[in-house]
Amino acid sequence: MSKITDPIADYLTRLRNAIAANHRVVDIPASNIKKEITKLLKEKGYILNYKFEDDVNYQGNIKIALKYHPETKISAIKALERISKPGLRRYCDSTSIPRVLNGLGIAIISTSKGVITDKEAREQSIGGEVLCYIY
Repeated sequence: MSKITDPIADYLTRLRNAIAANHRVVDIPASNIKKEITKLLKEKGYILNYKFEDDVNYQGNIKIALKYHPETKISAIKALERISKPGLRRYCDSTSIPRVLNGLGIAIISTSKGVITDKEAREQSIGGEVLCYIY
């Protein structure tokens, strides 16, 4: 098995691929930051549910139930975009926090207070690393 250099990009790609294939559930290797991102996705209504399985292997697994519209079968997630990459980290201070689709999407930011959304970062006026955009 090859070593993944960017686990968050891998996480987003697995979600993107599962949505493209209309899967109901997707399995992703767990890490603390991925767990925090998953909790935010559930909180903001982008996914139906999630389950952390720590007995599968050493690092554990995240099972994510994807959310689709009942009639049209369109995913709740339109796009997942990685912003800060290992080769080019993107940081923002509390005054320059990005707005995603004029507030319709969310930016996930890793701060000193944990992984939070752009809205929460603005309210608490703290900056951090812009991990990804979701809309």
